[in-house]
Amino acid sequence: MPAPEDEGNRVRIAVVLPCLNEETAVGTVVDDVRAALPGAVVYVYDNGSTDATAEVARAHGAVVRREPRPGKGNVIRRAFADVDADVYVLLDGDDTYDASGAGELVRLLVAEGLDHVVGVRRASSSTAYRKGHEAGNRFLNGVVSAVFGERVTDMLSGYRVMSRRFVKSFPAISRGFEVETELTVHAVNLRVPQQEVAIGFRDRADGSESKLRTYRDGWAILRLIARLARFERPLAVHAAVGGLLAVLSLALGVPVVLEFFDTGLVPRFPTAIAASAAMLMAVLVAAIGVVLDAVHRAADEAARLAYLQHPGSHALDERGGSARQQGAVRTR
Repeated sequence: MPAPEDEGNRVRIAVVLPCLNEETAVGTVVDDVRAALPGAVVYVYDNGSTDATAEVARAHGAVVRREPRPGKGNVIRRAFADVDADVYVLLDGDDTYDASGAGELVRLLVAEGLDHVVGVRRASSSTAYRKGHEAGNRFLNGVVSAVFGERVTDMLSGYRVMSRRFVKSFPAISRGFEVETELTVHAVNLRVPQQEVAIGFRDRADGSESKLRTYRDGWAILRLIARLARFERPLAVHAAVGGLLAVLSLALGVPVVLEFFDTGLVPRFPTAIAASAAMLMAVLVAAIGVVLDAVHRAADEAARLAYLQHPGSHALDERGGSARQQGAVRTR
């Protein structure tokens, strides 16, 4: 029998649903989440809808809040700052993800002491992914895995369960759909305990329209990856750039040097000057990389300390009774 619970030891779960014109789907998502996580507080963040999204969500028992600045990143930034909970479930409001499994993901987070559980999409039909999105997702997964040194299966998933310390240490810089990439890189950089779980992924409901713009959003994600690589791996990035400049310097300078040794003359002064300038830039770029790497290590330490200010998920398991025994993690 599970240990009796009181108001002080219940695990508080917040479900955050970013929504833009999802009146046809949001009611179903709210109902599914509330059935999977009885007692959880469901927050629907309306990101400027022109339909009845807010009214439908409120009618189904969700707490509706508004974020007027457009973009999913802005919504998540606001929600993570405003909402206070022990466990956070992030889920799209378009009913494409299987929300009925949210309870299992939360139990896994708490029972295993994880900070980040990612729902890896498994399409239930050939049309669930928009044309080109699956291939683009695989490409971006490969780029992030190569740049940050940890295998990533579905970095663009919008279905995640996170601990309080993960959420409260997440800076949320991005404004749009690239926020999922930022979440993934945050987990990789902090080296938090995390796990991927396969979840169902289906077509949108009739009348529901995707807000993704394939090329625009893909380009924004690539720009974010490049920016994060420069900030999070400064030594590697600057060493690569410095190495290219050094190769250019040698390619320009070696023929001039050989000609000087052969004839005692330097007939191509512009080439010699360009080679010297390229080598000087290579040294400067490498030196900047060393300095930025030291700054980044200090920033990493600060982020880690912010992360450690909050208790881990194992503390929730001990406080609320075993999640495996309870069969569901109860909330206020």
